[in-house]
Amino acid sequence: MTMPKVLRLLFAFAATTLVAGCSTMAPTAGNLEGMSGKELAQIASGGLLYDKWYAVLDVQPPEATHQAYANSKGKREGSGTWRCKECHGWDYMGKDGAYSKGSHFSGIPGIRGGDGGSVSKVASELGAGVHGLGKYASEKDLEAMAAFVVYGQVDMNQYIDRASKKAKGNAARGEGIYLTVCAKCHGGDGKATNFGSKEKPVYIGTVSNDNPWETLHKIRMGQPKEDMPAMIAFPIGMQVDVLTYAQTLPKK
Repeated sequence: MTMPKVLRLLFAFAATTLVAGCSTMAPTAGNLEGMSGKELAQIASGGLLYDKWYAVLDVQPPEATHQAYANSKGKREGSGTWRCKECHGWDYMGKDGAYSKGSHFSGIPGIRGGDGGSVSKVASELGAGVHGLGKYASEKDLEAMAAFVVYGQVDMNQYIDRASKKAKGNAARGEGIYLTVCAKCHGGDGKATNFGSKEKPVYIGTVSNDNPWETLHKIRMGQPKEDMPAMIAFPIGMQVDVLTYAQTLPKK
């Protein structure tokens, strides 16, 4: 049986990056080499839950502002404050990262301290106490979220320049992956889907430049309630290369 062209290209990219190092960047946290497919799938599932757990679980989110957020310096209200990313950020740094100022500022710390910790401990903390997710998520779901915190997050400062928001990958390598995998849904120019409105369109090129941390998270973990695949099984450099190419696409 002949291997599909897309898979052959992906494996070729993977072999290149593993041997030569993709974009001269070595994985930090999130070095998932040696993990089984089931473990990687669990981490990706946790990453989706971190993004918007109530959409993934298909449950009605609480209408009241999350208790931890309500006691913070944040100005937002309602169900959106229950998203993990709303407090801890797409770069996982909370008050010390991209959410250190602006409309998403809350003063709440990130999750970087949980990197390399105990899955069972993090799952317990998520289920009870200030997080209070045990009322809505199963033990399996809490463990997946914890696995993401412990094994799945990365130090995004290594891959995205914070001042310019520019990804540090190789756009030429990212182009091959994007055009053979991502473009089937997003279009060759990234404009097949408008995430905004007709008056204020938001395309792949728009969001990848405005919020590269969110884009990299979704490249790695996928998109809740969509068929977007997770690239977490491939080297982090490949994922950053895709982001780097996405930043070359039209913003409007």
